Amino acid sequence: MSVADGLALLGAVLLAAAGGEAFLRAIVGTAGVLGVPKAVVASTLAAFATSSPELTVSTITALSGTPQLGLGDALGSNVTNIALIFGLALLFGPVRAGVGGLGRDYALALFVPLLTFAFVFNGVIGRVEAALLLAVFFIWLVWTVHRTLKTRPGTREISRPAITPGRLIFLGVFGLVSLLAAGRLFVMGASGVATALGVDAYVVGVLLLAFGTSLPELVTVLLARLRGHDDIGVGTLIGSNLFNGLAIVGVAGLIHPIALPRAEVALTLACGVAALLLLPPRSDGVIGRGRGVLLLILYAGFVWGSLQ
Repeated sequence: MSVADGLALLGAVLLAAAGGEAFLRAIVGTAGVLGVPKAVVASTLAAFATSSPELTVSTITALSGTPQLGLGDALGSNVTNIALIFGLALLFGPVRAGVGGLGRDYALALFVPLLTFAFVFNGVIGRVEAALLLAVFFIWLVWTVHRTLKTRPGTREISRPAITPGRLIFLGVFGLVSLLAAGRLFVMGASGVATALGVDAYVVGVLLLAFGTSLPELVTVLLARLRGHDDIGVGTLIGSNLFNGLAIVGVAGLIHPIALPRAEVALTLACGVAALLLLPPRSDGVIGRGRGVLLLILYAGFVWGSLQ
């Protein structure tokens, strides 16, 4: 590992810490200003913001004629989000998700990998399939906005913050830019290490690149847990998975059809579904710490399988 790679990894950690704190405060403050539950803001605005690295990678790789790397990043990030990030979050203690479960977003997050696998069954995600993914995404987004508008008048538990809107914007922009820069630095440093070790490019995309572009989610969710905002953590991860699986794969496929053998995506999609199936809470509405251990074991198996 070169000195530059080491400095890039160190810079990623420092930027992630500073940016994550600012971005979390912006999410909580924005929920208060809009008068909606924090979970709704997390599953839309925060999820879109933290998924922007995957969108950038997928767009650039599709324009360069290699959309497979972007697809691997998006799908690998979905496994990283739930199996690794939420698994780590659960180690801090159980998460209360509510007796009603994780909601319709969760059901859609389960459906999307199955739909994606159906699209790649013939070995390619063409522009028609990509357009269908985007159509599902926009339907979900419209429904979420409609749900938000219906929720807002009846929301009483959220108080308006003392922080000014201008400061909220500054915290949000500063936090997001710092998180994006942290993800970029991590990708640079990790890719350099992978190249030095002779790791396959596909593995770099699915594992290292996916982890690097998921760094904003990792920091946001862990800080949300430490600050007691469990609804932000769960909402951000589910929303981010929907953005990745629908919008990001859809955009990449519209730019350039994505050709991949089924075997290359089957493991990633299967691990993504398995991770989601470990999320539903118990009858008391709690997701226990034991689920976190199972999720981390699943992620370790995903890494092992990807390296074979």
